Amino acid sequence: MNRITLTLSIMALFLALAAGCRQDVDKDSHMAKQGPSTDELRLQGDKTIYGLACEGCNDSIVLLLPNDGSDPIRYNVLEASRRGRVLGNPKVGDWIGLVRNAQDTTKADMVIDLDELKGIWCYIVLPKLKDSETLSKGEQRRILNAMPDSVKEAYFIPREYGFWMRRQWACQSVGYVRNQSALEEESPVVYPPLGYFTAWHIWNGKLVITRATPKFTKNNTIDLVNPVNDTCTIEYLKGDSLVLSSDGSSRSYYRKENLEDVNKKARAIAEQQAKKALIERTAGE
Repeated sequence: MNRITLTLSIMALFLALAAGCRQDVDKDSHMAKQGPSTDELRLQGDKTIYGLACEGCNDSIVLLLPNDGSDPIRYNVLEASRRGRVLGNPKVGDWIGLVRNAQDTTKADMVIDLDELKGIWCYIVLPKLKDSETLSKGEQRRILNAMPDSVKEAYFIPREYGFWMRRQWACQSVGYVRNQSALEEESPVVYPPLGYFTAWHIWNGKLVITRATPKFTKNNTIDLVNPVNDTCTIEYLKGDSLVLSSDGSSRSYYRKENLEDVNKKARAIAEQQAKKALIERTAGE
């Protein structure tokens, strides 16, 4: 092989690598270019390095193409992999976040596949008897024992709560089931309040989810007041499983592919109850 041919081969290899880093970027990444960049929306004090995973990522190496479009950077992640700190399975074109080692800048202490982290995550919520805080456990057992099975089947329905982490750090709550106010008053149970989530971020390897209190205005708009940032450690992320911990407790989440599938059973039962209540009211008139 002569020198010219060798030079052309090297150039072709470099171009293929660069293309591999930029291809397969999902729709969210393309749309994000229309708005503020990731760096513009990052939390103050966040030193996470963001970019795209390139060809060559494995259990010991991550090749990251920075957001500024500069050359890919190679990081050693062998120790992070051993400690379970490579969260997700970075693939070519995935948006990732990397926490660099403070002593050795060629190593990463943590890698998060942010494209894998995005999505709809849910957990199961069970209802409680109304005023259960004022009832002893014995009183609660007596009420439940005296309750007909048909009532238990109608009202003690597990629900799915969770959040949908979307592009450009947007987040929304999932799990709302609409009930008529009259049915809520008749119900012997209550569900925990559903948080109103508005945003998510990464802050030095931790997940920060912002929730607020919605306040309806006279113009039928919603103002968000009293925003609170909940900071969680990502203990596990792989495929359809996510584990977050905060304040000494952990919670497991599972992925839902479609919003319509969230609380499908609970929504169907709520609709049945609403129809039944309407028939009973009509018959009594």
